[in-house]
Amino acid sequence: MQALDGFLPAKVAEPLRADEVHVWHVQRPRDAGRAPLLALLASYLGTEPSAVRLLAGEHGRPALVAQSHDALDFNWSHSGERALVVVARGIAPGIDLELRRTRASALEIAQRFFTADEATWLATLDEDARRAAFLELWTAREAVLKALGRGLAFGLDRLSIRSDADGLALRSLEGDDPAAWQLHRLHVGGDAFAALAWRGAPRRIRLFALADAG
Repeated sequence: MQALDGFLPAKVAEPLRADEVHVWHVQRPRDAGRAPLLALLASYLGTEPSAVRLLAGEHGRPALVAQSHDALDFNWSHSGERALVVVARGIAPGIDLELRRTRASALEIAQRFFTADEATWLATLDEDARRAAFLELWTAREAVLKALGRGLAFGLDRLSIRSDADGLALRSLEGDDPAAWQLHRLHVGGDAFAALAWRGAPRRIRLFALADAG
């Protein structure tokens, strides 16, 4: 894929079809701010990064200003010097990325904020498996909440996630039909966990990698 040299817009890898979701794995230096995101969005919009206009929703979810996006929506998440950007048309996607790290209080956090069933399941796992499962449940929650346009204040126990060898699934979501949602585990390397969610019909997910060449 063509790199965003100095975070200037580059031609995107493939056209974004209405039945697709594009996910970009981006290297993001700590001092880059939103520059990689704006450059990537600019490439989809056919403009310069300086012309991309974002606004914050009621709960802080960033979105493109309506006049500029032609039904394009996005979400992004960053952890360390890595980021994931999801781009789609006609849906509001949510994405989350978390680097693998030790969380001594993973079970305590789950018992306080997750559902009772999830906390009970986590308690049955050994320490390493519990840490991994916790991060997977966390990223899945974040992805759904971002797609909803809500923050963590919505309440982490108002939704329930299933995680197993077959993937991720939304088991319950207060005030909504979980069957109307798509929730996917993203494989972004063994040192990180990531999840993607949207409300709507299934779509083809296409993954691309983009490195900073600046």
